[in-house]
Amino acid sequence: MAECNFHGLSQAEVEERISMGKTNRTESNISKSKKDIIKEHTLTYFNFLNLFLAILVAFTGQFKNMTFMGVILINTAIGIFQEFKVKKLIDKVSVMTASHAVVIREGTKKTIPVEEVVLDDVILVENGNQICADSIVLESDGMEVNESMLTGEAKAVKKKPGDKLMSGSYLVAGSGAAKAYHVGEDNYAFVLAKQAHNKKRASSEMQETIKKIIKIDGLLLIPVGLLLFLTQKNISGMSLSDAVVNTVAGVIGMIPEGLVLLTSISFVIGVGRLAAKKALVQEMESIESLARVDVLCLDKTGTITTGKLDVVDVIPQNGMLPEQIEQIMCALTGAFDDVNVTQEALKKRFSAKTDWKVQEKIPFSSERKYRAASFEDQGGFVLGAPEFLDKENTALLTEVNGYSAKGLRVLLLGKCGLKPEEGAVEAVSAAALIVISDQVRPEAKDTFEYFKQQNVDIKVISGDNPVTVSNIAVKAGLEGGDKYIDARELPQDFEELRTEVEKYSVFGRVKPEQKQNIVKAYQANKKVVGMVGDGVNDVLALKDADCGIAMAAGSDAAKQVAHIVLIDSNFASMKNIVGEGRTIISNIERVSALYLTKTIYSILLCVIFILLHKSYPFIPIQLSWISGTAIGVPSFLLTLERSENEVSSGFLRQVLRISLPAAVTMVLTIVLTEFMSPFWHADSTMTATFNLFLGGVISLIVVYRVCRPMNRFHMALCIALPIIFAAGILIAPGFLGIYPLFRWQSLLLIPMTCMAGVLDVGLTRFVYGVSGLRRKKRKNKFGA
Repeated sequence: MAECNFHGLSQAEVEERISMGKTNRTESNISKSKKDIIKEHTLTYFNFLNLFLAILVAFTGQFKNMTFMGVILINTAIGIFQEFKVKKLIDKVSVMTASHAVVIREGTKKTIPVEEVVLDDVILVENGNQICADSIVLESDGMEVNESMLTGEAKAVKKKPGDKLMSGSYLVAGSGAAKAYHVGEDNYAFVLAKQAHNKKRASSEMQETIKKIIKIDGLLLIPVGLLLFLTQKNISGMSLSDAVVNTVAGVIGMIPEGLVLLTSISFVIGVGRLAAKKALVQEMESIESLARVDVLCLDKTGTITTGKLDVVDVIPQNGMLPEQIEQIMCALTGAFDDVNVTQEALKKRFSAKTDWKVQEKIPFSSERKYRAASFEDQGGFVLGAPEFLDKENTALLTEVNGYSAKGLRVLLLGKCGLKPEEGAVEAVSAAALIVISDQVRPEAKDTFEYFKQQNVDIKVISGDNPVTVSNIAVKAGLEGGDKYIDARELPQDFEELRTEVEKYSVFGRVKPEQKQNIVKAYQANKKVVGMVGDGVNDVLALKDADCGIAMAAGSDAAKQVAHIVLIDSNFASMKNIVGEGRTIISNIERVSALYLTKTIYSILLCVIFILLHKSYPFIPIQLSWISGTAIGVPSFLLTLERSENEVSSGFLRQVLRISLPAAVTMVLTIVLTEFMSPFWHADSTMTATFNLFLGGVISLIVVYRVCRPMNRFHMALCIALPIIFAAGILIAPGFLGIYPLFRWQSLLLIPMTCMAGVLDVGLTRFVYGVSGLRRKKRKNKFGA
């Protein structure tokens, strides 16, 4: 069509526009540049603070207390290396999912990446395409555009020559040609994106919580540090250099530097692992959203089924002859150039050429559920969902339901009158039923069983007949697949809809806006909702889901709004993706408990020893040894572990259940040790010996807690770390600023260690009991 009517730009004109920068390229990119990666890992608030503290220690001449900088440098190097590695993989995978545009240049049709579209290019568009540049319509073959991502209005807008197509909108019906008048950052969608994000961004409860912790901690650091320094400086007999070292110990204990690093590394590694499993993560936060999903909505075609269709039967109606139906279907199929699986099945069956001349056309849309055309001297014909076209014909619908009960799709071919301006038909008279078969994916049953084990409810939301969809869902092994409803029977009132959606697992004859409302209804019921789709009819639901997953083989519009794109377009790969997400989140929860324990007890100790006007109980080298053996090494190894666990909401609650009892135990134990110092004649080195040993033991108890449930790796970790910690104390006590453990006072460490263990167990049970009670009250409140 359009390629014959337009010449488009010449190669010289294209090169001229490229040299002027008039291309569709923007700075937005999924993958960060190497320069940005280095900056993000080095130019941080905590890195600068640690550097400042190291300089202060250097001035005191106590260089052994600068070892904490070695940890910072190693962490930074690991972070940069890991992100470089993942960037290489992401860049490779991104090429596979890049959106393309079809343009006319020098009279020839060319497929190019959307970034290479230049000003004044003639662009061909069809159903499912997202408009990549602001354009003027040159030719329209029933073009209808959804502009909801720009205007919020979901109703399709008809476009005729001379009308504007705005970037970010997408075709829901028809096809045509348009000329780009804006490109790149001049596009309306790009300008709008600077003002507000129209796509719902994936949320990360963890990252938001960690940011708040860091913000509060950052605000406390300076005033607490200054007060601690003034207190230490004024303690009788303490030198200025010792006051500085004690203050640095207090401040570095408050800094959860590894928490930020390992959280970001966990997400980056997760993105890399998912890319290796053929899933492109377009928003890093979506990994957590997907891991927390408890309702997963999906379409039937391409997920439960293979997406490949075949016409298996043609049943004449009202005395129509088979040869008449054959001729009508060949003409009707040839009148449209849709790109979808149904059209492919029809073209394969009705491929004969006809000399019928098209007068008027109404292209298919998910809203109408049909398409129609009128032909010169032949009249008008429509093909679509029987329930929409001939809803009063009970005998016909009974016959349709019989096929639907067998898992077959049925289209109605009918004679009709056309109202092209309204996109409607009238006076439909049945001519034939076109029966289409679909194939259930062999891996669907295993996939559904996996999600059942993970406590994720599957909801099938389809535009097809609900009986057909239900039958296929049951065949595929979906629990509750027999609970279905026709979406036309769903209530309009949103509060009623919230109640109704919980009753069904299969929704049929769903319009795009209804898909969106069903997703919102589950969200209103306190569910984390994932949506899997590939067509333009899924875009609204994908856009509003907590995690939208699109198929790479699907429409451009679906891929653009999705948070994750499945490269292989295989729903079965969702098992790996959800599993990977849950691994990442459970690992971060465990690692966060280690770091938050240190931050909490450091803040409390600073405040208490300021009030007591006593010397801070640790020096930097001692904290470095505790942190290295009981936080740094286990947190790094646990981050890399692949251990999938069910993820629940309430990240901070989960972390505090472990870290708060341990932190309080640490503070009470250290304070008790301080008050016992007269027993060994206020010998500060003996007090430091007790503090280091007990601090290490309590920190290792936290490691034990985060390693549960135990496996071989966890058992090895829980055995090796105490040995390493004890070896350091026994081999280099002088370097750590303590006495060897061969003095008679060391016997007191046995009852004190037992006391610390009992105290930790008691506080843990108390915290678990309180948080469990609160959670039960919250569930009762929401009716969960």
